[in-house]
Amino acid sequence: MYDIKWIRENAEVFDKGRERRGLAPMSAELLALDDARRAAIAELQKAQERRNAASKEIGAAMKAGDTTRAEALKAEVAQIKDNWPALEQAERDAIASLENALSSIPNTPLDSVPEGKDESDNVEVFRWGTPRAFDFTPKEHFEIGEGLGFMDFETAAKLSGARFVVNKGPLARLERALAQFMLDLHTGEHGYMEVNPPLLVRDDAMFGTAQLPKFEEDQFWALQGDLLQFPTNISDADRFEAQAAYAGRIGRIRKERYSLIPTAEVPLTNLVRESILDESQLPMRMTAGTYCFRAEAGAAGKDTRGMIRQHQFYKVELVSITTPEQSLEEHERMTGCAEKVLQALGLPYRKVVLCTGDMGFASQKTYDLEVWLPGQGKYREISSCSVCGDFQARRMNARSRGPDGKPRFVHTLNGSGVAVGRAMVAVLENYQQADGSVTVPAALQPYMGGLTRIARSA
Repeated sequence: MYDIKWIRENAEVFDKGRERRGLAPMSAELLALDDARRAAIAELQKAQERRNAASKEIGAAMKAGDTTRAEALKAEVAQIKDNWPALEQAERDAIASLENALSSIPNTPLDSVPEGKDESDNVEVFRWGTPRAFDFTPKEHFEIGEGLGFMDFETAAKLSGARFVVNKGPLARLERALAQFMLDLHTGEHGYMEVNPPLLVRDDAMFGTAQLPKFEEDQFWALQGDLLQFPTNISDADRFEAQAAYAGRIGRIRKERYSLIPTAEVPLTNLVRESILDESQLPMRMTAGTYCFRAEAGAAGKDTRGMIRQHQFYKVELVSITTPEQSLEEHERMTGCAEKVLQALGLPYRKVVLCTGDMGFASQKTYDLEVWLPGQGKYREISSCSVCGDFQARRMNARSRGPDGKPRFVHTLNGSGVAVGRAMVAVLENYQQADGSVTVPAALQPYMGGLTRIARSA
């Protein structure tokens, strides 16, 4: 989120940053909203000052015996009092208009981010590993998992609908093994502190990391408790219809609700909201393995089969809180930590820097790691690592205090370290065998009870 004072002082720089994202200039519109806000505040302050002055003048007029003037002043004070609610509302509306506009603006890309319109303009900067040469036609992960009898999309659809899966037996264990391996690597070798955060968060937390207001339709929402009381004789159909209608109304009027986290970035980053940290404690590095939930509202028709794009998935997240001076170096370090996961698993991947047209809303710069999937014959994203500057910190009011004692906004970073479901997809496809079995990577065998091969049960 931007500081309107900075925009006023750097309007040309701000508009140029928007232009790099393919967006129209906006500084004039924002400054006009700020002028309206200032005018509304000044009008309220002027009325308050006049009310206070008139009240004193009433006393002086009464003391001088000038009842005519005293009555005129009383009438003036009464008129100010009558106008007061409208002035306060005008101030609130002007402030809200500016804040709503500011909250909808994406972060400005760093100068090192390549310009472009979409993913075709992303730039590859590194490639690791050589894709395996198969002496048979490799299958996609869902063909492998269903062939083994341990991956069940049909039953998941009966339980929850599309974009869910039930993994069983050794595949359920493989998913757990991957998460445990990643957490052990990040805490043991990379110095991250493991955190077990809530999976339900309030709107303020979602706003802090910029999922709100822009991505509200991509979230799953939970309402607290039984918000409606019904007669005991109401039918189930009528009850469901009433609850559905009420739930929609709740979402619009912002009653108590919770978001199921789309990523552990949300609770981890918000751990420092409304805080002033000692800069000697930075960088602060945290990791969490959690289920994540996304409605994928903007992904209709994409990856409808398999585990690539699901409503519920497991991911190991990395979050860093740094000083402004540390953040770019930390970005390279964080991306390297995610790369170590893929290297340890022996999964070929490439590293790309996202162009201005493909990068995320809160990001200043993003690296994507794309793992090789032989069943698809292409590289697919398995991790995104982003530096956000002070964009999220301003929304959360997260600051630090350095040796000079002055508070300043921290910088935040987040990255997947990595997406567990997609890592399992990559393991199944890269380690598949001609007979339908899957070899367990050496790094995971200790987490699989020594199991070296996953095969269909007899």
